[in-house]
Amino acid sequence: MSDADLHMDVLQALDHARPDAAITVLRPLLAERLQASQVHLLVANYQLTALRPIQDPDDRAPLGDTPAGEAFVSQLPVTRRQESGEAVLYLPVSIRGDRLGVLQLAVPTEPSPPELDRLGELGTVIGYALQAAARQTDAVERAARSQRLTLAAELQWQLLPGRGCRGPEYQLAGHLEPAYHVHADNYDWSQDGDQLVLSVTDAAGHDRSASLLTTLAVTALRNARRAELELADQAAMADQAVYAHHQGKQYVSTLLVRIDLTSGRATAVRAGSPRLFILRGGDVLVPPLVDQLPLGMFDGTDYLAEHFALANQDRLLLVSDGIHAAVSPTRERFADERLPQLLRATASLPVGGVVRRVIEELFAHRDLAELDDDAAVICLDWVGPGSADPSQPLPHAGDAWGRPASRTRRLSIVPDGEGGERDRHATGRSGTDPSG
Repeated sequence: MSDADLHMDVLQALDHARPDAAITVLRPLLAERLQASQVHLLVANYQLTALRPIQDPDDRAPLGDTPAGEAFVSQLPVTRRQESGEAVLYLPVSIRGDRLGVLQLAVPTEPSPPELDRLGELGTVIGYALQAAARQTDAVERAARSQRLTLAAELQWQLLPGRGCRGPEYQLAGHLEPAYHVHADNYDWSQDGDQLVLSVTDAAGHDRSASLLTTLAVTALRNARRAELELADQAAMADQAVYAHHQGKQYVSTLLVRIDLTSGRATAVRAGSPRLFILRGGDVLVPPLVDQLPLGMFDGTDYLAEHFALANQDRLLLVSDGIHAAVSPTRERFADERLPQLLRATASLPVGGVVRRVIEELFAHRDLAELDDDAAVICLDWVGPGSADPSQPLPHAGDAWGRPASRTRRLSIVPDGEGGERDRHATGRSGTDPSG
């Protein structure tokens, strides 16, 4: 039987089964086609700390330092040979970089590397069926939860685009903490045509109203983006939506980044506290973006879109202030030294491993204390074209901290052929103090 026949049989079996019966259907099918036993479909929990069998979520396994965890983080098939001669396979279940879980199965003999690669494609097939089933049953979501979500956290997780995404020019991953109690932070992305848009959003406050505020802002940003407005106008439209509802009493910080996939040219709007870091070679760089007003603070705010160039092999990290401004028991900010060091130390890890390590190091920075603010992070590896001159780097991370943040300046942009973006003026703070 060919690989295509196996994939089609799996898809058809899952399509005709009840949405919550994936593993019940897979076990006899894979036993017949591959002589497989011990078939388990594991899904990652919200904290990315454990993989949980979808049919028995209480039987969890730690994600770190296990073959299944290795497959999930690396997104590569992993094999472990048993004394009986059987081989246990751990196949990543993912869709276009969105990591869902791991398929575990034992087969009579260890497959060759080409055979293992072909079997790895089975994880992608199951991923598409699993994602479709998750829209029709709560079994997948329930398996991914180590504990009950608060209502505010339920709102935030329903807004997320997934755990990751990839294209020929990039690979990215995102994460959100505290997973079961998050209130106001969120991340988003979308790729259309030659444009990739990323955002990290943080509403003021830490109660249920903050989660509703984030929902309003993210939805307004998506509405403007889908209307094909320019990046600065997307911010302005969301600003109007938030102000219309709250009249300046509540506001939302956001960082918007748009990347031209054909050139590596980036456009950004930073409205409030989120920050952008770039690992280029061994240097951690900070684009000197204007610190503009959060969305909804005042009526009719105009926003300034700024431009910078990426280099091939750049790694971008977008973080909310719950990460970069987090303080240790000795009052040291995470962004001062620990975050740049972490970016350098994790240069060889895939993006999914980086976002997990950022959260682990954040807890260690706080001496394992509970987070007192939400934390949202996106990590993106850029492998597309780049026009940045490495000999003319952006400011280093340490160069940006500690400068006066109260001075204002008046800035303007001259249209540069990017779809008619209009001249605009914005009053912003010139400093880039990570405390926002």
